[in-house]
Amino acid sequence: MKHLIAPSVLSADFANLQNDIEMINRSQADWFHIDIMDGVFVPNISFGFPVLKAIEKHASKPLDVHLMIVDPDRYLQEFKQAGAENITVHIEACTHLHRTLHAIKDLGCLAGVAVNPHTPVALLEDIIEDIDLVCLMSVNPGFGGQKFIENTYKKIRTLRSMASGRNDGLLIEIDGGVSNQNALKLIQAGADVLVAGNAVFSAADPVSEISGLKNLNPELIGS
Repeated sequence: MKHLIAPSVLSADFANLQNDIEMINRSQADWFHIDIMDGVFVPNISFGFPVLKAIEKHASKPLDVHLMIVDPDRYLQEFKQAGAENITVHIEACTHLHRTLHAIKDLGCLAGVAVNPHTPVALLEDIIEDIDLVCLMSVNPGFGGQKFIENTYKKIRTLRSMASGRNDGLLIEIDGGVSNQNALKLIQAGADVLVAGNAVFSAADPVSEISGLKNLNPELIGS
């Protein structure tokens, strides 16, 4: 499967959000990545259901919703109703992760688990078969524009090895500091989905930037 590109709406121009949504629609992007922050699990607040519903109204591609919130189980059905097609929760925020993942699946959504930079992917060993997507945080969650954490490559390879033969369809998503400087190396390490925020929305031509990320050739070893 060719890798997917998910521009992060957190880096969009909120004063012209519809324009940026339409830009993503006409680009080669695959998903809209939407970070929901509560100011408790992470030291920032982003947006909630009204904005998510507004995005869903205009978006022509799936909404990949990343919940950086405490006790996400309370809101799973509401996020589904607001347009989420993928729902990702943090392992650090879930007391009963197995139950949470199956609640997401029961809603008809892809069930994802996000892992902070300090959290070892080995903690997913006993639940790897139940996960549709693992979002590896390659920065500390809460703010856009942070520097990429190099240990992410090792975590991708470890996770891919863990899933081999047990969940070969697992999607590995990378969130934080993704750009054309590291995207090819991430894909070669085993990443399937690249979340790009600042790299896309700060580009002079965001559509071209997305195209460049989408059309990288992972067979170009050493490039």
